Amino acid sequence: MPITDPSSQTNGFIFVRIQGGFHEIRNSIPDVVVVSRLLNATLVIPEIQSTTSSKGISSQFKSFAYLYNEEQFMAALAKDINIVKTLPKNLKGARRKKEIPVFRVPYSASPYYYLHHVLPVLNKHSVVELVVSDGGCLQAILPPHLEDFQRLRCRVAFHALRFREEVQELATKILQRLQAPGRPFIAFDPGMTRDALAYYGCAELFQDVHTELIQHKRYRMIKRKIVRGKLPVNSMELRVNGSCPLLPEEVGILLRAYGYSWDTIIYVSGGEVFGGQRTLIPLHAMFENVVDRTSLSTGWEFSRIYGREANLIDPKTPPPPVEEEVKHDAWKTAGPRPRPLPPPPARPKSYNIEGWWGWVAESDDEPESTVIELRTNAHKLLWEAIDYMVCVEADVFIPGFDRDGKGHPNFASLVMGHRLYQFASSKTYRPDRREVAKLLEETRDHLYQANHTWLTSLRRHLRRSLLDGLTEASTKSKPLSFLSHPVPECSCLRYDPSETSHNASSPAANSQLHAALGAVNHCPAWMDSEIISRSKDKENEEDLDEDDSLSSGLFFRNSGENHESGGGEINKEEAPMDDQEEEGGD
Repeated sequence: MPITDPSSQTNGFIFVRIQGGFHEIRNSIPDVVVVSRLLNATLVIPEIQSTTSSKGISSQFKSFAYLYNEEQFMAALAKDINIVKTLPKNLKGARRKKEIPVFRVPYSASPYYYLHHVLPVLNKHSVVELVVSDGGCLQAILPPHLEDFQRLRCRVAFHALRFREEVQELATKILQRLQAPGRPFIAFDPGMTRDALAYYGCAELFQDVHTELIQHKRYRMIKRKIVRGKLPVNSMELRVNGSCPLLPEEVGILLRAYGYSWDTIIYVSGGEVFGGQRTLIPLHAMFENVVDRTSLSTGWEFSRIYGREANLIDPKTPPPPVEEEVKHDAWKTAGPRPRPLPPPPARPKSYNIEGWWGWVAESDDEPESTVIELRTNAHKLLWEAIDYMVCVEADVFIPGFDRDGKGHPNFASLVMGHRLYQFASSKTYRPDRREVAKLLEETRDHLYQANHTWLTSLRRHLRRSLLDGLTEASTKSKPLSFLSHPVPECSCLRYDPSETSHNASSPAANSQLHAALGAVNHCPAWMDSEIISRSKDKENEEDLDEDDSLSSGLFFRNSGENHESGGGEINKEEAPMDDQEEEGGD
């Protein structure tokens, strides 16, 4: 079904409220655009719930504009759908009075749902409100006759959705600071959030108070029927099966074993690494240049993207004990008292908010979020937007986990999908957690003095994950999130002479890559001519990654190394052996 220019006469307005974190918002927006086009409706700029003014954020930005560039969004999609910033006055008043129909849309709903349930109501009332809460409101894989709608999803996600200017400027500065040494850098997303650990039953990875916090969350998930399972689970067994995230220490071991040197720059992304900074200590011990957005920017630079915000007082801060002193004075001046004395006034409860200890034993429910915590949640969207841009542009990307607290693809999955769309040959490791756990268990007692055979097996696995991970993503991630694997619908084959000469010795690798991508459409002629001219400009440039399929001979070598590219240096003695073991190379 080809998409034509939007009609001036539409069936009505669609107002959307999107709930959730960064990756859920980014997954949902392309879906609501496609739904609007499918129903021939005018889309009102979506409202991002965690960025409304009631959350204590700056009044400079309104909802969608807090994170994304509204003008760019509307201009890029002008030929696809009709978009307006707000509802007409009469419909806006009706919405305030709750007189317009509301649909709480199920996750991954089918086109049939919208055409047979939402469209009749839209035709009748000229407006509907959709509430999207699970990170996607349209099924990821559409029927073949709706292939053009899949391409519309790509136009939205990769061209229309641009972060607002202040966020892009700060992300660009951080990227320039990362690239200043002139060496490639690795982006690592741990994916260790409390929700994900609770959903998959990975509480026993910590063996401290964090275990209690994860189990508390899992109990609530079971109560709300988000998780179908028992509260006590064997986390070690789940870890061996690949259901738990790779710990930062394990990722560090993978990278060192592969051959990345101790001075390689590692950028750690993600708004929350559950377990605190102590979980990153082993990674810091293996790499001296472990950085994140806070170490590459200043508080003043972040305050600029937050805008003007009012000073807030945390209501959980206990007030001065004036009331208690008054009561004690009343006790002293009171007349004869009955015996026995009544108990003294109860002391107010105070929770250790930083560690979340107090309320775990007090109640089955978690404390209500304060305005400061709501504001922090809004700030996290900006933090993750910066991390997203850095991870997409990184020379190498490796995820610790690719699922969120609902079993859906997470932040790392969207990054990998964007990297695949933007530059399919970008180095994105997708390690099989089950295989990695098996390899680590084989040498658990001698992990930091691993033998040559083990190192070879691990390197072979990481190299193969570059292609094998694509196949796995197409079968496991794509049915849940189109943006996690946006090919072949949004890809095409084009002639690149530089790639032909570079890969001339490995035609098997080329065919494997094309098979993994599944691209069947050939690109227009203008794209071929553009890339040919670009390749001529780069004839004399050095390829920093040309030898990265090989690795250094020692696991931990902290001195006497000269790694020009920060982690892809070759050990010439091992090169022939690795070439014989690998078919097709990197």
